[in-house]
Amino acid sequence: MTPTMLRQIWSLVESQKSYILLKQDDESLIDWLIGQLQKQRSLNPDEIHLMNDYLHDRLSLIKDLVHQP
Repeated sequence: MTPTMLRQIWSLVESQKSYILLKQDDESLIDWLIGQLQKQRSLNPDEIHLMNDYLHDRLSLIKDLVHQP
């Protein structure tokens, strides 16, 4: 995973309204984030798999960030 991909995914998390992220279950949230990232750049299957694993491992952090005022 490239630094650019990491910046894009965290920028995406920070820029979204919290209700969009919180209303989804874990798998739907990961799928939604990957889908949004794919709108910004083309991802190959290996990148999708890496991003899926990365986001799954960081779901708690994503939810903590979303809950912050």
